[in-house]
Amino acid sequence: MRYLAIDYGDKRTGLAICDSAETLATPLAVTREQKGLLGRIADIVKSEKVDAIVLGLPLSMDGSQSSQTRRVLDFAEQLKRHLDIPVHLQDERLSSFSAERELAPGNLTRGQKRKRLDAVAAAAILDAFLQAKRRD
Repeated sequence: MRYLAIDYGDKRTGLAICDSAETLATPLAVTREQKGLLGRIADIVKSEKVDAIVLGLPLSMDGSQSSQTRRVLDFAEQLKRHLDIPVHLQDERLSSFSAERELAPGNLTRGQKRKRLDAVAAAAILDAFLQAKRRD
């Protein structure tokens, strides 16, 4: 199956995709587009032959929900209405931290890192989902 991971944010949304063998999660894009986001995601689902969505769920470190968690859950409902594929939620705690660590050794400027960070975080979310799937 091909999965598209989404690290949904108020300012930027990161996207990542995996191969059909479900072994490699790759950063795809970062978009600042909010109004046309559902349409853009639908286009990617079609062009990349995506079978399901993995949406990062931002929980607090103690597992409780925040206002951002509720916004993501609302976005999940929009995705379910707009797309005809399953939408899975994946705990995204520490995904941004992991993405920052991954980008740290590179020779990128702060601006270049910021442009890629959300897509790398989406890849970390997707990787965690795929690992959990393999364990189950």
